[in-house]
Amino acid sequence: MGTEKTKKKIAVIGSGFSGISAAAYAAKSGNEVHVFEKLSQPGGRARQFTTENGYTFDMGPSWYWMPDIINGFFQDFGREAVDFFKLVSLDPQFEMVFSDETIGVPSKYDEIRELFENIEKGAGKEYDKFMQSAQFKYQVGMQEFVNKPCHSWLEFVSLKIASSALKLDLLTNFRSYVARYFSDPKLKALMEFPVIFLGASPKNIPALYSLMNYGGYALGTWYPMGGFYQLVLAMQKVAEDQGAVFHFDQTVHKINVKNGKVNSLIINNEEIGFDAVIASSDYHHTETLLSEDLRNYDEEYWKSRTFAPSCLIYYLGIKGKIDNIKHHTLFFENDLDEHVECIYGTKKWPDKPLFYCCSPSVTDPGVAPENCENLFLLMPLAPGIEDHEELREKYLKEMLSRIEQHTGTQDIFSRIEYKRSYCVNDFIADYNAYQGNAYGLANTLSQTAVLKPKIRNMKVDNLFYTGQLTVPGPGVPPSIISGKIAAAEVNNPKVKKYEKIV
Repeated sequence: MGTEKTKKKIAVIGSGFSGISAAAYAAKSGNEVHVFEKLSQPGGRARQFTTENGYTFDMGPSWYWMPDIINGFFQDFGREAVDFFKLVSLDPQFEMVFSDETIGVPSKYDEIRELFENIEKGAGKEYDKFMQSAQFKYQVGMQEFVNKPCHSWLEFVSLKIASSALKLDLLTNFRSYVARYFSDPKLKALMEFPVIFLGASPKNIPALYSLMNYGGYALGTWYPMGGFYQLVLAMQKVAEDQGAVFHFDQTVHKINVKNGKVNSLIINNEEIGFDAVIASSDYHHTETLLSEDLRNYDEEYWKSRTFAPSCLIYYLGIKGKIDNIKHHTLFFENDLDEHVECIYGTKKWPDKPLFYCCSPSVTDPGVAPENCENLFLLMPLAPGIEDHEELREKYLKEMLSRIEQHTGTQDIFSRIEYKRSYCVNDFIADYNAYQGNAYGLANTLSQTAVLKPKIRNMKVDNLFYTGQLTVPGPGVPPSIISGKIAAAEVNNPKVKKYEKIV
């Protein structure tokens, strides 16, 4: 008889994408897995709520990019994403509104190429070259690079990564990289936009992340009918099918450690024993549940990090339709660098903001009452910034007036029949998010791979971290991958202690 693998009792703290992913993979390995969520439903930032007057709002993620990576999760469990929800390809993928014109990005590659050529002579060929390189980065980056636990740089000394090092453009910044291909400012803006999801200015993001352009523009922008929350529910079902048990309205107050190992958690004032813990809760917050001497990082470390933005979000139910609105619209009439400076430099509310508008009711009539519109507005902000109702309302009026100007639909403000805002203070209250950040740590070169917060606690053998503040970084597909990495680490007895924490 072979030796049976030891079954562990594992606690997962939090049920965002990384937590659900970690629970599914840990349970698949034969462990007893319990997920503890302080809120009353799964999903974390990707929760959904429905109003009494018939609107359904996704609270966070709305861009379904990298469908192959998301589907890879389901395939690991013998399923497909389409077993759970219907995916619709958006065409146009999105519109970008400039001060003098609006550009729609088509779903078909050849049409995007033609669009570029029409804007700038020769840009069609340059788009081919850019995307060929982006595809290579996507294949190496998303298959090899992001799946590493990042204990040491030695993990990256594989033949494929080493031989690809120059072609990955790790040391070139994204802005200068885009400028090699395109001169027109609008084309530059179109190509720089995807890395805004990574939480820093394009001049501070490695050119490696042109893989985002491939994962978005080339693989398409999709929408799961019923809303992004369908992905949360589908992943939860997969995890439960593996045996994971979800517990809601359960707040973890303390992580108890004995002889260098977690031995129990205090949950809703009750002590429960565990063999290992995977924390998908905010990394900084998780560490406050430990005594100071057992934390990976002190307060000075967190203060020295570059965080991705927080944001002001509005969920609006509008009586009547809005003419000419698309599913995704980016309002870029103002200068990107000026807004970015307000986030990372002066850390103030922007004078001339850029913002994003999602109207899923254009694609999915079920998220709004008949002849009504569902609007989700998002404006990036500096984390830790002053946040109060008057400021929120001021920017709501500005955003709506720009939507009116763009669409030619008047009096949107007066037709609001449901309104809810969400900002810095809410991110702190609901998610214990450090300084109210929305997207984790920025993917700058000095915060990439091994230079991110470690996925394992260096002083507590059986405590692991997952999610947007650790590897591989912010975004839905990276968070799903992060959960997979953390679950594998729980069963990896080879690694004990690593080099001194950077």
